[in-house]
Amino acid sequence: MLGLDISSSSAKLVELSQDKAGNLVLETCAMMPLERGWITDGNVEKFDEVADAVRRLIKRSGTKTKNVAMALPPSAVITKKIVLPGGMSDQELETQVESEANQYIPFPLDEVSLDFCIVGPSANATGDVEVLIAASRREKVQDIQGLAEAVGLKPVIVDVESYASRLAAARLIGRMPNKGVGSIVALFEVGAMTTSMQVIRDDELLYDRDQAFGGAQLTQMIVRQYGFSMEEAETKKRNGDLPDDYAGAVLKPFIDNLVQEIGRALQFFFTSTTHNKVDMVMLAGGSSALPGLTEAVTQQTGFACMLVNPFDGMDIADGIKLNKLTREAPSYLTSCGLALRRFKL
Repeated sequence: MLGLDISSSSAKLVELSQDKAGNLVLETCAMMPLERGWITDGNVEKFDEVADAVRRLIKRSGTKTKNVAMALPPSAVITKKIVLPGGMSDQELETQVESEANQYIPFPLDEVSLDFCIVGPSANATGDVEVLIAASRREKVQDIQGLAEAVGLKPVIVDVESYASRLAAARLIGRMPNKGVGSIVALFEVGAMTTSMQVIRDDELLYDRDQAFGGAQLTQMIVRQYGFSMEEAETKKRNGDLPDDYAGAVLKPFIDNLVQEIGRALQFFFTSTTHNKVDMVMLAGGSSALPGLTEAVTQQTGFACMLVNPFDGMDIADGIKLNKLTREAPSYLTSCGLALRRFKL
């Protein structure tokens, strides 16, 4: 199954498999830039243009796989954990979930795509179970299903972006000392327009926050400094084709600002909860691989910081260019998490 992540700035595709020993194998990954305004707040504004870009992405990847997992932004999905009696049949559980969902979803249920899963036993009531409800406007789900079908893919899973990125991050947390048990990890995904923060401990989301700061600011700083158009600046930024004074005049001020935003987000977490430290800061997203960023975060916050490689510990198929993969890996966190759904259903 493919994992296809479509953000405001690019479409990213990942295909994973397992060998006979059960080891994960990265079969292919590819990305395709999208023009500004094609996707806005998770909504496909230019359907034909996005569909054409995804077709080119599939061709570039070389995949023959048709089943695909895609995701909606968290803003398009309502999630709620409820506690229900254990031992119910599937039919009883479904009826009870629909009844409970009416209290939390501000739309008629016939306009909603609703799903749920049992998380596990309730921590507070013996014999009861925690159930996670997820609901979205049906039109939102149909939009991304329609996009998949338009490019010849078969949508089999519609996930939530933040859940997919946490699933991919969980693999990496499990590679930390003591398999990451009890560790508090702050995961930052630096996107084009937004930097999202999720604080995780033992698969539990402790805190999340979005900040309106991202890689687009760096592009705008390049435009102001050198007089390029936005398109020229974005291309030169991606290719590293910038004037000699770029590192000092533009990149360092941007990194300083980004580090301040990360520090500020951590302080919001500390003042909003009983926690006063994290064990690891993880950075992902297109602008997370900037030179010197992880060191600057550690210096500013005092916490260990690492750049995310969602393919760490996987076998890599022949034909994948390792230098390019290393450079781009942090951008594939969500699409990797979507591809992992094949093995985590």
